Amino acid sequence: MTDRKGIILAGGSGTRLYPITTAVSKQLLPIYDKPMIYYPLTVLMLAGIREILVITTPHDQDQFRRTLGDGSQWGISLSYVTQPSPDGLAQAFILAEEFLAGAPSAMILGDNIFFGHGLPEALREAGQSAHGASVFGYRVSDPERYGVVDFAPDGTVRGIIEKPQVPPSSYAVTGLYFVDGTAPARARAVTPSARGELEITTLLESYLADGALRVQRMGRGYAWLDTGTHDSLLDAGNFVRTLTNRQGQQVGSPDEVAYEMGWITKAHLRERARQFGKNEYGAYLAGLAAD
Repeated sequence: MTDRKGIILAGGSGTRLYPITTAVSKQLLPIYDKPMIYYPLTVLMLAGIREILVITTPHDQDQFRRTLGDGSQWGISLSYVTQPSPDGLAQAFILAEEFLAGAPSAMILGDNIFFGHGLPEALREAGQSAHGASVFGYRVSDPERYGVVDFAPDGTVRGIIEKPQVPPSSYAVTGLYFVDGTAPARARAVTPSARGELEITTLLESYLADGALRVQRMGRGYAWLDTGTHDSLLDAGNFVRTLTNRQGQQVGSPDEVAYEMGWITKAHLRERARQFGKNEYGAYLAGLAAD
Protein backbone atom coordinates (compact mmCIF):
# COMPACT_ATOMS: atom_id res chain seq x y z
CA MET A 1 0.00 0.00 0.00
CA THR A 2 1.40 3.37 -1.02
CA ASP A 3 1.14 6.51 1.10
CA ARG A 4 -1.74 7.71 -1.06
CA LYS A 5 -3.88 10.75 -0.31
CA GLY A 6 -7.49 11.32 -1.32
CA ILE A 7 -9.37 14.10 -3.09
CA ILE A 8 -13.15 14.57 -3.24
CA LEU A 9 -14.18 17.04 -5.93
CA ALA A 10 -17.40 18.55 -4.57
CA GLY A 11 -17.49 21.85 -6.43
CA GLY A 12 -19.72 22.96 -9.27
CA SER A 13 -23.06 24.71 -9.22
CA GLY A 14 -25.32 21.69 -9.80
CA THR A 15 -27.39 23.53 -12.42
CA ARG A 16 -28.82 20.28 -13.80
CA LEU A 17 -30.50 19.77 -10.43
CA TYR A 18 -32.03 23.24 -10.16
CA PRO A 19 -34.13 24.31 -8.30
CA ILE A 20 -33.16 21.90 -5.48
CA THR A 21 -29.51 23.00 -5.60
CA THR A 22 -30.14 26.74 -5.55
CA ALA A 23 -29.49 26.84 -1.79
CA VAL A 24 -27.77 23.50 -1.05
CA SER A 25 -24.69 21.97 -2.65
CA LYS A 26 -25.51 18.95 -4.80
CA GLN A 27 -23.05 16.80 -2.85
CA LEU A 28 -24.92 17.51 0.41
CA LEU A 29 -28.31 16.40 -0.91
CA PRO A 30 -29.66 13.24 0.74
CA ILE A 31 -29.20 9.85 -0.87
CA TYR A 32 -31.81 7.98 1.15
CA ASP A 33 -30.53 8.36 4.73
CA LYS A 34 -27.14 10.04 4.34
CA PRO A 35 -25.69 13.10 2.60
CA MET A 36 -24.38 12.32 -0.88
CA ILE A 37 -20.76 13.04 0.03
CA TYR A 38 -20.71 10.17 2.55
CA TYR A 39 -20.69 7.69 -0.36
CA PRO A 40 -17.54 8.87 -2.18
CA LEU A 41 -15.89 9.50 1.20
CA THR A 42 -16.37 5.86 2.20
CA VAL A 43 -14.94 4.70 -1.13
CA LEU A 44 -11.67 6.47 -0.35
CA MET A 45 -11.74 5.09 3.19
CA LEU A 46 -12.25 1.56 1.85
CA ALA A 47 -9.13 2.12 -0.25
CA GLY A 48 -7.23 2.64 3.02
CA ILE A 49 -6.86 6.40 2.54
CA ARG A 50 -6.93 8.53 5.70
CA GLU A 51 -5.76 11.97 4.49
CA ILE A 52 -8.45 13.52 2.29
CA LEU A 53 -8.91 16.94 0.71
CA VAL A 54 -12.46 18.15 0.01
CA ILE A 55 -12.73 20.68 -2.83
CA THR A 56 -15.84 22.87 -2.62
CA THR A 57 -17.21 26.11 -3.99
CA PRO A 58 -16.35 29.16 -1.84
CA HIS A 59 -19.94 29.68 -0.64
CA ASP A 60 -20.57 26.00 0.18
CA GLN A 61 -17.46 25.24 2.22
CA ASP A 62 -18.97 26.10 5.61
CA GLN A 63 -21.79 23.60 4.99
CA PHE A 64 -19.27 20.86 4.24
CA ARG A 65 -17.26 21.68 7.35
CA ARG A 66 -20.42 21.44 9.47
CA THR A 67 -21.33 18.13 7.85
CA LEU A 68 -17.93 16.43 7.92
CA GLY A 69 -15.79 18.31 10.44
CA ASP A 70 -12.09 17.51 10.50
CA GLY A 71 -12.66 13.75 10.11
CA SER A 72 -11.35 12.87 13.58
CA GLN A 73 -14.70 11.24 14.45
CA TRP A 74 -13.77 8.61 11.83
CA GLY A 75 -10.05 8.44 12.56
CA ILE A 76 -9.17 10.32 9.38
CA SER A 77 -7.95 13.82 8.51
CA LEU A 78 -10.08 16.09 6.32
CA SER A 79 -8.78 19.31 4.78
CA TYR A 80 -10.62 21.81 2.61
CA VAL A 81 -9.85 24.05 -0.34
CA THR A 82 -12.14 26.10 -2.57
CA GLN A 83 -12.56 25.92 -6.33
CA PRO A 84 -13.24 29.50 -7.44
CA SER A 85 -14.82 28.36 -10.71
CA PRO A 86 -15.48 24.89 -12.18
CA ASP A 87 -12.78 24.77 -14.86
CA GLY A 88 -12.63 21.03 -15.42
CA LEU A 89 -11.94 17.88 -13.44
CA ALA A 90 -8.18 17.97 -14.02
CA GLN A 91 -8.13 21.31 -12.19
CA ALA A 92 -8.61 19.37 -8.94
CA PHE A 93 -4.99 18.18 -9.03
CA ILE A 94 -3.73 21.75 -9.42
CA LEU A 95 -5.83 22.90 -6.47
CA ALA A 96 -4.59 19.92 -4.44
CA GLU A 97 -0.91 20.31 -5.34
CA GLU A 98 0.18 21.75 -1.98
CA PHE A 99 -1.91 19.19 -0.07
CA LEU A 100 -0.47 16.29 -2.06
CA ALA A 101 3.16 17.44 -1.69
CA GLY A 102 4.29 14.93 -4.30
CA ALA A 103 2.26 11.99 -2.97
CA PRO A 104 0.16 9.71 -5.20
CA SER A 105 -3.57 10.27 -4.88
CA ALA A 106 -7.05 8.97 -5.59
CA MET A 107 -9.59 11.52 -6.77
CA ILE A 108 -13.31 10.77 -6.70
CA LEU A 109 -16.20 12.90 -7.87
CA GLY A 110 -18.52 13.95 -5.07
CA ASP A 111 -21.65 12.76 -6.87
CA ASN A 112 -20.49 9.21 -7.66
CA ILE A 113 -21.65 6.10 -5.78
CA PHE A 114 -19.89 2.74 -6.03
CA PHE A 115 -21.11 -0.56 -4.61
CA GLY A 116 -20.18 -4.18 -5.07
CA HIS A 117 -18.77 -7.33 -3.55
CA GLY A 118 -14.99 -7.16 -3.72
CA LEU A 119 -14.90 -3.36 -4.04
CA PRO A 120 -12.32 -2.85 -1.24
CA GLU A 121 -9.99 -5.38 -2.88
CA ALA A 122 -10.38 -3.73 -6.30
CA LEU A 123 -9.65 -0.32 -4.79
CA ARG A 124 -6.55 -1.52 -2.99
CA GLU A 125 -5.28 -3.24 -6.11
CA ALA A 126 -5.68 0.01 -8.06
CA GLY A 127 -3.82 1.85 -5.32
CA GLN A 128 -0.87 -0.53 -5.06
CA SER A 129 1.39 1.14 -7.60
CA ALA A 130 3.03 4.49 -6.88
CA HIS A 131 3.64 4.99 -10.60
CA GLY A 132 1.20 5.65 -13.42
CA ALA A 133 -2.59 5.91 -13.30
CA SER A 134 -5.45 3.45 -12.81
CA VAL A 135 -9.10 4.02 -13.67
CA PHE A 136 -12.21 1.87 -13.75
CA GLY A 137 -14.22 1.08 -16.85
CA TYR A 138 -17.94 0.38 -16.34
CA ARG A 139 -20.30 -0.96 -18.98
CA VAL A 140 -23.18 1.47 -19.67
CA SER A 141 -26.08 1.58 -22.10
CA ASP A 142 -25.42 5.21 -23.10
CA PRO A 143 -21.63 5.54 -23.47
CA GLU A 144 -21.95 8.66 -25.62
CA ARG A 145 -22.57 10.63 -22.40
CA TYR A 146 -19.16 9.76 -20.94
CA GLY A 147 -15.45 9.43 -21.56
CA VAL A 148 -15.26 6.06 -23.31
CA VAL A 149 -12.40 3.55 -23.39
CA ASP A 150 -11.17 2.47 -26.82
CA PHE A 151 -9.80 -1.06 -26.49
CA ALA A 152 -7.51 -2.73 -29.00
CA PRO A 153 -8.40 -6.31 -30.09
CA ASP A 154 -5.94 -7.68 -27.52
CA GLY A 155 -7.67 -5.76 -24.71
CA THR A 156 -5.05 -3.04 -24.27
CA VAL A 157 -6.18 0.58 -24.12
CA ARG A 158 -5.75 2.61 -27.32
CA GLY A 159 -7.44 5.78 -26.13
CA ILE A 160 -10.14 7.50 -24.10
CA ILE A 161 -12.64 9.54 -26.09
CA GLU A 162 -14.79 12.20 -24.45
CA LYS A 163 -18.50 11.95 -25.32
CA PRO A 164 -18.01 10.25 -28.71
CA GLN A 165 -20.81 10.30 -31.28
CA VAL A 166 -19.86 6.74 -32.21
CA PRO A 167 -18.53 5.09 -29.03
CA PRO A 168 -15.68 2.60 -29.62
CA SER A 169 -16.92 0.48 -26.68
CA SER A 170 -19.61 0.42 -24.02
CA TYR A 171 -17.13 1.06 -21.21
CA ALA A 172 -17.30 4.49 -19.60
CA VAL A 173 -14.55 5.80 -17.36
CA THR A 174 -16.01 6.23 -13.88
CA GLY A 175 -15.39 9.23 -11.64
CA LEU A 176 -12.59 7.58 -9.66
CA TYR A 177 -8.97 8.15 -10.63
CA PHE A 178 -5.82 6.71 -9.03
CA VAL A 179 -2.78 8.73 -10.12
CA ASP A 180 0.86 9.12 -9.16
CA GLY A 181 2.65 12.18 -7.87
CA THR A 182 3.07 13.66 -11.35
CA ALA A 183 -0.66 14.43 -11.68
CA PRO A 184 -0.48 18.14 -10.69
CA ALA A 185 2.35 18.80 -13.17
CA ARG A 186 0.46 16.92 -15.89
CA ALA A 187 -2.70 18.90 -15.09
CA ARG A 188 -0.80 22.17 -15.45
CA ALA A 189 0.26 21.05 -18.93
CA VAL A 190 -3.34 20.40 -20.04
CA THR A 191 -4.67 22.91 -22.57
CA PRO A 192 -8.31 23.98 -22.06
CA SER A 193 -10.74 22.20 -24.35
CA ALA A 194 -13.22 23.81 -26.73
CA ARG A 195 -15.59 24.24 -23.79
CA GLY A 196 -12.85 25.98 -21.80
CA GLU A 197 -12.19 23.17 -19.32
CA LEU A 198 -9.14 21.19 -18.22
CA GLU A 199 -10.43 17.77 -19.25
CA ILE A 200 -9.62 14.72 -17.16
CA THR A 201 -9.55 12.75 -20.42
CA THR A 202 -6.56 14.80 -21.61
CA LEU A 203 -4.76 14.16 -18.32
CA LEU A 204 -5.35 10.42 -18.64
CA GLU A 205 -4.16 10.48 -22.25
CA SER A 206 -0.82 11.85 -21.04
CA TYR A 207 -0.43 8.73 -18.90
CA LEU A 208 -1.50 6.56 -21.82
CA ALA A 209 1.12 8.18 -24.06
CA ASP A 210 3.73 7.19 -21.47
CA GLY A 211 2.43 3.62 -21.34
CA ALA A 212 1.37 4.20 -17.74
CA LEU A 213 -2.45 3.99 -17.83
CA ARG A 214 -4.31 0.94 -16.52
CA VAL A 215 -8.04 0.33 -16.92
CA GLN A 216 -9.78 -2.14 -14.62
CA ARG A 217 -13.15 -3.33 -15.92
CA MET A 218 -15.92 -3.47 -13.37
CA GLY A 219 -18.04 -6.54 -13.96
CA ARG A 220 -21.70 -7.42 -13.39
CA GLY A 221 -21.34 -7.51 -9.61
CA TYR A 222 -20.73 -3.77 -9.31
CA ALA A 223 -22.97 -0.75 -9.35
CA TRP A 224 -21.79 2.71 -10.37
CA LEU A 225 -24.29 5.54 -10.01
CA ASP A 226 -23.87 9.13 -11.16
CA THR A 227 -26.36 11.39 -9.37
CA GLY A 228 -26.24 14.39 -11.67
CA THR A 229 -29.91 14.49 -12.74
CA HIS A 230 -33.23 14.42 -10.91
CA ASP A 231 -33.98 10.90 -12.15
CA SER A 232 -30.55 9.51 -11.28
CA LEU A 233 -30.73 11.17 -7.86
CA LEU A 234 -34.01 9.39 -7.14
CA ASP A 235 -32.68 6.12 -8.60
CA ALA A 236 -29.65 6.27 -6.30
CA GLY A 237 -31.82 6.87 -3.24
CA ASN A 238 -34.08 3.94 -4.14
CA PHE A 239 -31.05 1.72 -4.80
CA VAL A 240 -29.57 2.45 -1.36
CA ARG A 241 -32.97 2.09 0.30
CA THR A 242 -33.53 -1.32 -1.30
CA LEU A 243 -30.10 -2.62 -0.27
CA THR A 244 -30.46 -1.24 3.25
CA ASN A 245 -33.92 -2.69 3.82
CA ARG A 246 -33.38 -6.04 2.09
CA GLN A 247 -29.96 -6.82 3.54
CA GLY A 248 -30.15 -4.95 6.83
CA GLN A 249 -26.75 -3.43 6.04
CA GLN A 250 -25.68 0.15 5.53
CA VAL A 251 -24.25 1.51 2.28
CA GLY A 252 -21.82 4.41 2.47
CA SER A 253 -21.44 4.63 6.25
CA PRO A 254 -18.12 6.23 7.24
CA ASP A 255 -18.78 5.21 10.85
CA GLU A 256 -19.02 1.54 9.93
CA VAL A 257 -16.01 1.67 7.60
CA ALA A 258 -13.88 3.47 10.20
CA TYR A 259 -14.78 0.84 12.80
CA GLU A 260 -14.09 -2.08 10.44
CA MET A 261 -10.75 -0.55 9.45
CA GLY A 262 -9.77 -0.27 13.12
CA TRP A 263 -9.55 3.53 12.99
CA ILE A 264 -12.08 4.07 15.80
CA THR A 265 -12.78 2.01 18.90
CA LYS A 266 -15.96 0.25 19.95
CA ALA A 267 -16.47 2.91 22.64
CA HIS A 268 -16.19 5.61 19.98
CA LEU A 269 -18.72 3.78 17.81
CA ARG A 270 -21.14 3.59 20.75
CA GLU A 271 -20.81 7.35 21.20
CA ARG A 272 -21.57 7.90 17.52
CA ALA A 273 -24.60 5.62 17.88
CA ARG A 274 -25.86 7.75 20.78
CA GLN A 275 -25.60 10.87 18.64
CA PHE A 276 -27.98 9.28 16.11
CA GLY A 277 -30.04 7.49 18.74
CA LYS A 278 -33.43 8.61 17.46
CA ASN A 279 -33.22 6.97 14.04
CA GLU A 280 -32.40 3.67 12.34
CA TYR A 281 -28.85 4.74 11.48
CA GLY A 282 -28.07 5.14 15.18
CA ALA A 283 -29.69 1.78 15.94
CA TYR A 284 -27.54 0.17 13.23
CA LEU A 285 -24.34 1.58 14.71
CA ALA A 286 -25.40 0.46 18.18
CA GLY A 287 -25.93 -3.02 16.77
CA LEU A 288 -22.43 -3.04 15.31
CA ALA A 289 -20.98 -2.03 18.67
CA ALA A 290 -22.93 -4.79 20.42
CA ASP A 291 -21.70 -7.57 18.16
